[in-house]
Formats: sequence, structure tokens, C-alpha cells
Amino acid sequence: MSNFKGIKHVFFDLDHTLWDFDRNSKMAYAQIFEEEQIGLDLEKFIEVYQPLNLQYWKRFRESEMSKEELRYRRLKDTFDACNFSVADDHINKMADLYLEYLPNHNHLFPNCTPLLDTLKDQFELHIITNGFDEVQARKLQNSGLSPYFKYVLTAETAGVKKPDPAIFERALKDTGATTGNSVMIGDSHEADILGARKIGLRTIWFTDTAHHTQDEIVVSDLKQIHSLLLP
Repeated sequence: MSNFKGIKHVFFDLDHTLWDFDRNSKMAYAQIFEEEQIGLDLEKFIEVYQPLNLQYWKRFRESEMSKEELRYRRLKDTFDACNFSVADDHINKMADLYLEYLPNHNHLFPNCTPLLDTLKDQFELHIITNGFDEVQARKLQNSGLSPYFKYVLTAETAGVKKPDPAIFERALKDTGATTGNSVMIGDSHEADILGARKIGLRTIWFTDTAHHTQDEIVVSDLKQIHSLLLP
């Protein structure tokens, strides 16, 4: 088990780590499908959409796709794959509605709030996220997570996206933290874990995968982080 002695700053990813993106996203689309009278089975849509969205976010992280392309193509290509025709202006309307509705659904991962309650008096807690500024701010506010975090850095504010080392370096500089007294916690192996390790940060990977290297610290339940940081 890795040694987390000397930790003063805990940096978290937001989506898929604390905030249950898939569950909240599905609820937002359920609302949109009902309002916009989309005659496609929601489960079929979500089955295609979720892996496609992850794939396109990877392309967005790697600057192969713009924010606008991501918003449009994840819907357009999902509908096409489902053989369901939707006009472009309607897709653009739904893309706008999605970003409006998404932060109104605020399911967190199990044990998120109890974990933050135990950590907030022992550490300075921060967020580093690739999500869009306007959406992430509303997610944090509406879900009740905002009071826990002293500092939030988005990729739009930083000008670079995880896993670029520059976003982690910016976060350390802004918070007065160092690689020696900080840890990064996230679900994306590429963006959160490998990105943070590039600059020497200790990491905790939140995942249920059994495929990881021996030197990686992995948790499948947020409550496990408590025993790592506060043994």
C-alpha cells in the first residue's frame, strides 16, 4: 500500500469520479426526449451514446475535436447509428437543452458526501476538470459540492486539458501546493492518473477494473479513500 504521508492537498476529478455523469446524463436525455417527442427508445440511444461520448471526449482532450463539434457529433452520430433521422437544427436545440438540463440532475457516487465530510477538515480539497466552465460550475453548486472545494480549475480556464502536465502544474501553482504534498484522484487512467504522474503527483485511480499495474493505487468505492489518506 502506498504511503500518503504528508498530504495536504487533495485534487479530484469531477465527472465519473464524484458526480455520477452517466446517471445524470441519462436523466437529462429522458427529459429532452419527452419534451421534444423523440420517438426513439431511450435505452437504445444511451447504449450507443455513452461509449461514443467517451470516444469523442478523448478526441476533444487531444484537440482533435472542438467543443462545438463534440456537442453536435455525439448526438448526430448516435441518432445515425440508431437509424433515427433528426434535422440538424433540432440536434443543435437538443445539444443546448442537454447542457441546460444536465446540471439539474445531481446524483453523486455512493459515499461521496461522507468521504468529503471526513476529508474537508484535514486537507484542502480542489477540483481539476476537463468539463465546460458553465456546466461544471452549475453541477458543483446544484449538487451541494461547492462548499467542499477551495479551488476549481477547468480546462477552459487553464487553456489546456488533462492529461497535459500544464493543467496540473497550474493547479499546484494556484493553490500553493507541491507534488510532495498532493494527490490526484480520478476515474480516467489516461487523463487523471497518467497525466498527474507525469509531473510526479501521487494518484488514486477510481475504477472497478482489475487491469492495473502493481504500483497503481486503485479504489472501486470512494469510501476506500478514507483509509488511504487517514489510516
